[in-house]
Amino acid sequence: MLSAMRAVSRAASTAAQQQRRSFRCSVLGAAGGIGQPLSLLMKLNPRVTSLTCYDVAPFVPGVGVDLSHINTGSTCVGYGKDDLKKALDGCDVVVIPAGVPRKPGMTRDDLFNINAGIVKTLVEGCADACPNACILIISNPVNSTVPIASEVLKKKGVYNPKKLFGVTTLDVVRARTFVANARNRDPALVTVPVVGGHAGTTIVPLLSQAQPHTTFTDEERDALTHRIMFGGDEVVKAKDGAGSATLSMAYAGAEFADKVMAGLSGEACVTECTFVESSITEAKFFSSPVTLGKEGVETIHDVGAISDHEKKLIADMMPDLLAQAEKGFKFAKES
Repeated sequence: MLSAMRAVSRAASTAAQQQRRSFRCSVLGAAGGIGQPLSLLMKLNPRVTSLTCYDVAPFVPGVGVDLSHINTGSTCVGYGKDDLKKALDGCDVVVIPAGVPRKPGMTRDDLFNINAGIVKTLVEGCADACPNACILIISNPVNSTVPIASEVLKKKGVYNPKKLFGVTTLDVVRARTFVANARNRDPALVTVPVVGGHAGTTIVPLLSQAQPHTTFTDEERDALTHRIMFGGDEVVKAKDGAGSATLSMAYAGAEFADKVMAGLSGEACVTECTFVESSITEAKFFSSPVTLGKEGVETIHDVGAISDHEKKLIADMMPDLLAQAEKGFKFAKES
């Protein structure tokens, strides 16, 4: 009897595992500082059965071979410059960290001039090869590259606002870590919503909604807010010209991809902050808590009850957020 029960239990566990591990995913920009660790984390994700790694760098097939030796239940193949369609064919989830990293003294406008065209080309490839895929944009400046992606998909006739995401998870990761460290708590047990955009002052951490509930002096609040807003600058400075936030961004990107796949699998109550087409503010794209489901975006939540200070932060940054999105729209329409 016990043997039969164990067999049934093993069969049920295997069936559940197989149900989870049912996604074909691609990382575009897989040879870079974010792309390689992100690809590693995706290879380790039990939901992924097939992983492709694409980059214009000539050694990316070697990245695929390297990852393919890892004893997890997914295949992995690296594709070079001329094989974008092969990399994307049939993908369910595409994560795009491609582009140049930020260096000391570079603004996100500097990044725009290089990365805008890269994102445009890659999203065109997605539209042709996997038009129903969820597309997760990491390439900065996200406040502009996500609008670019939306216009590219519209031109191709395949835009689905429920399946286009700007990955702002690193802002949440930093907020949770910095708040937890300030109060000597476990970061895994702390939650802090972060809304707005994904650049400087457009990043608005809602410290008033931190859980467990935490109070701060005005000085503590301002210092934490500034550090969360400009955490990327902290890393760029610390690396002294050798790169930007690559490892933490890879972690955050993999975490968000996992949540997207959880939603697509039908898991309930999967809610993450992400930069999506939204009507909760005057901004066409805005990051707020979003419940993810079988079709991608299920419910976009508003910012909820916030402090007067947080209301002012949102109001003050809104012109910049609108301008950065408009820059992306204009680029896509004119190119």
